[in-house]
Amino acid sequence: MTVLEVIQKSAEFLARKGVESPRLQAELLLAHRLKLPRMKLYLNFERALTPPEVDDFRALIKRRGEREPLQHIIGSTSFCGLELAVNRHVLVPRPETEILAELGWQFLNQLSIRNSQPLAALDFGTGSGCLAIALAAKCPTAQVWAIDVSPNALELAKQNAARHNVASRIQFWQGDGFAALRQEMCFDLIISNPPYIAGAEIESLQFEVRGYDPRCALDGGPDGLDYFRVLAAGAPPLIKTGGRVMLEFGGGQADAVCAIFEKQKWIVEAVKQDYSHQPRVLVARRA
Repeated sequence: MTVLEVIQKSAEFLARKGVESPRLQAELLLAHRLKLPRMKLYLNFERALTPPEVDDFRALIKRRGEREPLQHIIGSTSFCGLELAVNRHVLVPRPETEILAELGWQFLNQLSIRNSQPLAALDFGTGSGCLAIALAAKCPTAQVWAIDVSPNALELAKQNAARHNVASRIQFWQGDGFAALRQEMCFDLIISNPPYIAGAEIESLQFEVRGYDPRCALDGGPDGLDYFRVLAAGAPPLIKTGGRVMLEFGGGQADAVCAIFEKQKWIVEAVKQDYSHQPRVLVARRA
């Protein structure tokens, strides 16, 4: 079978299994198996695959047809141009979270211009380490603390940090929320993509999400807002003068999240939109 033939047959199979963007998924998996950039497949459509290549590729397609996430099959995903390992212990980073990361490192870099003191950032619920690593990579003057309740997630995050040569500027601490920190700590930025799915809604998510992402990274309590209450109430003593809190939230949650923070005497500085022009990121500061 040629490259084009296996792509076409695999795309048809994935479409029958209800996989979104089946042709793209087939191409990405074949490029992974052949260790080629995806676009180079188009220059090799007539190439005949060897029997071992066909067998390996069929096994990958079968896994994707069973709705295992592409990122888990490949073992990594791209976030802000950084290749990060992912597995069942962490949430697969979404494109929307790149907006949050960029806002974070832009703020830190602007702050560093007028501040001679070392900058400190906290990633609350780091998971794969995507936010902490992006901040450290894009803002060389920042020291980052990354906390998570899951030791397995932290182990993967440490590996990702080492891969991108920022491990020396990130402190990974295991614990339940702010309890993982020392009382005297203070930050210029607290950033988080917290769990924000209402518990009862998790079973309605795509199987790739509800079946593979850890529930603790999804479940935000009965209304999906539990962690925003924790952050709004617990962050004030940890924020330096002029510091910011930046948080991702879910669709339809903007008004409720803003109200939670305003009740705790935060000033909502901005609500940023995602790529679909939906409210997605809260930026808040203390009065």
